[in-house]
Amino acid sequence: MGDFKELYAYKKGFELAMEIFEISKKLPKEETYSLTDQIRRSTRSVCANLAEAFRKRRYPAHFISKLTDCGAENSETQVWLQFAFSCNYIPEITYHLLNEKSLEVGKLINTMINKPDKFL
Repeated sequence: MGDFKELYAYKKGFELAMEIFEISKKLPKEETYSLTDQIRRSTRSVCANLAEAFRKRRYPAHFISKLTDCGAENSETQVWLQFAFSCNYIPEITYHLLNEKSLEVGKLINTMINKPDKFL
């Protein structure tokens, strides 16, 4: 494995970040500096932290630490999705679809945390 972009978790995380980016364009203007920025930042941070973890894979503790950061950012994304739904900014079907994708990303990250030797 030569590039972080080959990681399945990265691919799925990037896909989710782009879907949320498109949906976030439709959020109310008054949410620009709160919900919109936060949900974009957290989804992008999952991908950025995966890239950093991959580059630190020579050092198992650093690798796992960055993956833990990925998991935290992914959980934050789920919180922002819940707010978007609860504020009636996104329909229920969209909320469930995006939340399921985030849960899948979380499972992939957890697999990497629990089986780091596959990636080191």
